[in-house]
Amino acid sequence: MDTNSTNRNSHTPPAPGSITFAEALRFWLKLGFISFGGPAGQIAIMHDELVERRRWISEKRFLHALNYCMLLPGPEAQQLAIYMGWLLHRTWGGIVAGVLFVLPSLFILIALSWIYIAFGDVPLVAGIFYGIKPAVTAIVLHAAWRIGGRALQNSVLWGLAAAAFAAIFVLNVPFPLIVAGAALAGIVGGKWWPQYFRTRAGHAATVKDYGPAVIHDDSPQQPHTRFRWWRLACLLVVGAILWLVPMGLLYVAFGWNHTFTQMGWFFTTAALLTFGGAYAVLPYVYQGAVGHYGWLTGSQMIDGLALGETTPGPLIMVVAFVGFIGAYVEGTFGPDLRFAAGALAATLVTWFTFLPSFLFILIGGPLVEATHDDLKFTAPLTAITAAVVGVILNLALFFAYHTLWPDGFDGDFDWISALITSGAALALLRYKRGVIEVIALCGALGFVTTFL
Repeated sequence: MDTNSTNRNSHTPPAPGSITFAEALRFWLKLGFISFGGPAGQIAIMHDELVERRRWISEKRFLHALNYCMLLPGPEAQQLAIYMGWLLHRTWGGIVAGVLFVLPSLFILIALSWIYIAFGDVPLVAGIFYGIKPAVTAIVLHAAWRIGGRALQNSVLWGLAAAAFAAIFVLNVPFPLIVAGAALAGIVGGKWWPQYFRTRAGHAATVKDYGPAVIHDDSPQQPHTRFRWWRLACLLVVGAILWLVPMGLLYVAFGWNHTFTQMGWFFTTAALLTFGGAYAVLPYVYQGAVGHYGWLTGSQMIDGLALGETTPGPLIMVVAFVGFIGAYVEGTFGPDLRFAAGALAATLVTWFTFLPSFLFILIGGPLVEATHDDLKFTAPLTAITAAVVGVILNLALFFAYHTLWPDGFDGDFDWISALITSGAALALLRYKRGVIEVIALCGALGFVTTFL
């Protein structure tokens, strides 16, 4: 060993000791309250805490887990938390990490949804949301730009994005069919034209060493991370029970066509189609919740996305807002129990939306890592992500229509909303301002312009 290497090693801090379950529980609870900023912000917080400051896991192992989570449908930040908890403290560690990542935002969104629907006509609240709607339009445009910049690496992927946009904008093709078509294109393309579906290294190119970690690069594989057929069978049975029991109770108590039962089924399918993150599933939620079921209006959907952007937890928690508003407005339990109906619906849709994420990690953790770089697995997901860009662009145009022409194309053009949208887009794209900062400023502008 050379002298320089010896000197470097002499300054390397020792690996931290073992992590107790109570210590991890306190961290996951804290994370649930501070996880603002969408997936990118939440992943950055976990990296800062787990890799750099606490050194519970090495950089390489963290990025390996992140790359796996980004291949899955569902909220990648919450799945990464489940993965980290599972690595540290087995199955219960993953469950606690995933639940605490979501639970604070559920309670916060139930409260905010009630304030919104009960007091939304109050001038103060109405003025704030008048400014927030243009901000949400700019945020979705920014999401399309950001995801497109990462996903559309060649002309074939650009073509898939354009085809997906045309399919949903012109032909109104359902989102699941677009996902299936893109996956088929990825399977065929990955076999015959693999050069167009092989993505760049991405996260793996930025590995750093922050010193020894509890779970380091060369740490021996723990028994609970090894694949076992009996464990796979147990998880599949438990997962089926956790879905079938509540769905069966809803069916017996209310019938198949009841709002609660339909919400359970709809958000289960939504959870399985969220390739590309929360923005990818929003068009599907809009098609179903607004267009098909009529649980809420397009304008309310925009407001719900704004609330989701300003609360901790995964952005897909906007589904709790959808459930609350749908049951509250319908008055499922009668006019005197609207809040109870809304709170129960928000809890139900959260359960059905996030249950698959736990199963994906606990079942797939020991399985999928070995096939992560296999093109026949990654090419369909690359194609789906490209198609998602076109779908998100369609969603941005939908939001822009409802914001700039609130009374339809036959009504007046809202030039104030147009100015706020342009300013928000400039702040996000040009000056790289944070989402919460932009929403707060636009809400203040909406309040001022409404009263002026």
